Amino acid sequence: MVMQQFNVNLTVPIPSDSVLIKKVELEVLKEQSLSGVYWNMKDLELRTNKSRKLLQENILYPSKFRKMLDSENGGFVYYPKSQGQTWSFQAVKMAEFLDKNFSRIFN
Repeated sequence: MVMQQFNVNLTVPIPSDSVLIKKVELEVLKEQSLSGVYWNMKDLELRTNKSRKLLQENILYPSKFRKMLDSENGGFVYYPKSQGQTWSFQAVKMAEFLDKNFSRIFN
């Protein structure tokens, strides 16, 4: 079977408030935007669209994740030790963790 090809010379206008960049560059920019940023629990809730309770029950407290997440074990999540202390998450590493473990977390 012979496949037909068409060569088309097409000009696509790009609005003046937009730019065209490679996907790889976009990913680097996204990562850099989270570099040095720390989330609190409210930030994590907004990023995942999940409640504090669900995040704690499905991600933060199960031992399969807590071992790698807890900053006391070299992880990137600070678990509050007493009333009044707040959760703290290294944004870049938490975002990567959520992406890599999405099916394990939400299924």
